[in-house]
Amino acid sequence: MTFAGTGAGLALDFPSPPVGSVVEDVVTEEAGVRPPQGASLHVTALVSEGEVVARGAALACMRHAPDICFVAPIAGRVARLDLMPGRKLSEIVLFREAAQAVAQHDTGRADAGVAGLRHLMQVSGFWPRIRRRPFGGMPGQGEAPAAIVVMAADTRPFAPDPTRAIDGQDEEFARGLAALARLTDGPVLVVCCRDAPVTLDRGLGEGRVRLTPCGSRHPQGSAGIRIHDLFPAALDLPVWDLNAEDVAALGTLVETGELPMTRLVTIAGAALREAGMVRTHPGADLRQLTQRRVERGPHVLMSGSPLDGHVAQWLAPRHRQITVLPREDAPARPHWLIAALTRSARADPVIPTAALTQALAGALPATPFIRALSAGDDETAMKLGVLSLLEEDLALADYVLSQSGQLTTELRVMLDRIQTEYAA
Repeated sequence: MTFAGTGAGLALDFPSPPVGSVVEDVVTEEAGVRPPQGASLHVTALVSEGEVVARGAALACMRHAPDICFVAPIAGRVARLDLMPGRKLSEIVLFREAAQAVAQHDTGRADAGVAGLRHLMQVSGFWPRIRRRPFGGMPGQGEAPAAIVVMAADTRPFAPDPTRAIDGQDEEFARGLAALARLTDGPVLVVCCRDAPVTLDRGLGEGRVRLTPCGSRHPQGSAGIRIHDLFPAALDLPVWDLNAEDVAALGTLVETGELPMTRLVTIAGAALREAGMVRTHPGADLRQLTQRRVERGPHVLMSGSPLDGHVAQWLAPRHRQITVLPREDAPARPHWLIAALTRSARADPVIPTAALTQALAGALPATPFIRALSAGDDETAMKLGVLSLLEEDLALADYVLSQSGQLTTELRVMLDRIQTEYAA
């Protein structure tokens, strides 16, 4: 990790072979549909094991909002359908079939009004691609956002350039932005790095859709930092964010009735002999995508970046990165008496540093914010902007402090408490 020369944020240097410019198209032989990390979703299964489904076909729907569906990322056979007690979604596994049937949706109602557009986005499986703030998760079935932030920038290490993912899709991107603008009376803000090679303003048009630049150092391209800077979320002012590639997919959906499932994904990490980029689908099998690239020896497959990713078998719903790291042997546990004498009963204190300020891109006062978070001071944290943030936005601060997830855990505890006490 090194300081950037000028501007906010940090330049991160994680070991990995260089990511080339060649993009390989891959549809994995298996795919998994899982809820987002940490989410608990009550669903109703719409398929059974052994059933053959088309790409984009509904596999399950929300129990209390049946229009919101989770769909098949590939055409295949349902190999396993796992629901936890309470019919909570655990995992739906598909085996790829040779027939490439694609689900089609009626776009007529979407042209007629906002309610029809919402219905199309929900039954097609697009709705889970949207993330709301505060608190995270996808929006409620009838929620109207105060603003929508489209991320055409991603400053996480090894992240693919979102503008490259939508290169050549100007019309689809503009159509998707126009559809999003129908869902809110507030602004639709497109965040793009200043040095991005693709010009996005050709498809923005006039009115509430605006292009806003950001720097190239992390976390300037983090959605929560940008939301806090541009349109802070509040209890009564929800803000949505989504990736630019998904906006282009929305433009295709409203035009053709077919939701594209492909996404540009980078594969990087210290345990690889060859990094690269692939165009694949949500729920892709990480083992197949990396099997020819990994060095010999034990390794860990992560969906997401080295900062905020998690160990997984399938590519998570919103992730566009795969990180492969060497597996480190767990250190031997010391005798209990030695551990008691050498380990503090409390967490290590947070020492204010320039790196910590840069880890929040200078957008929040680092010391007061971390103090409020650690002390569980909800009111102060809300005044400082905690409602715009999610765990991924504090991942760099955790890395700088070597807290091993302490700050992100404290953030989730605080957000859950605020949601219970204030938003009930």
